[in-house]
Amino acid sequence: MKVAVLDINGKDTGRQADLSTNVYAIAPNNHAVYLDVKQYLANQRQGTHKAKERAEISGSTRKIKKQKGTGTARAGSIKSGVFKGGGRMFGPRPRNYSFKLNKNLKRLARKSALSIKATEKAITVLEDFNFDAPKTKDFTAILKTLKLQDKKSLFVLGGSNNNVYLSSRNLKGVDVITNSELNTYKILNANQIVLLESSLEAIESNLSK
Repeated sequence: MKVAVLDINGKDTGRQADLSTNVYAIAPNNHAVYLDVKQYLANQRQGTHKAKERAEISGSTRKIKKQKGTGTARAGSIKSGVFKGGGRMFGPRPRNYSFKLNKNLKRLARKSALSIKATEKAITVLEDFNFDAPKTKDFTAILKTLKLQDKKSLFVLGGSNNNVYLSSRNLKGVDVITNSELNTYKILNANQIVLLESSLEAIESNLSK
């Protein structure tokens, strides 16, 4: 699968990147994609929610009315959840929402997501670039030449690059990650995937295992 390599001015460099059909052209497995996205979102949850139950409410322990003869339901505690100010019945408790997935399934989900984007022609291969210093203006210029200023874009670097990351940090709708941070949610959440040349080999190596 051949894709033209562009420079930071959006022009064809005359080179082509060979994208593996085992990674970018498989039949998508929608259920694997669903599970991987579900796991990612579940892992973002803090799970620190807490409501007080009747045992944690301060109040009298006196039986509030006699057991029989009132014509109403029996009641023993003012802290019961049926009364105003009482504890919440079956309220939320702190918990961990994360769950595990098989590595092969996660790999399949990411290949499926990349294949979906390739089918939509939403993958661009860009030659490697760097900045002498962090400057948002320089990164904005690249977005304009690639016509991505109004789209959610995901830039995948071959390795850590602090100047490029800091230059993009204040831009809305732009996410810059390294190839090791690539996941199904980020792929599907972006309108356009921009792969730097140095990231291609690492991505295919990680997903072809």
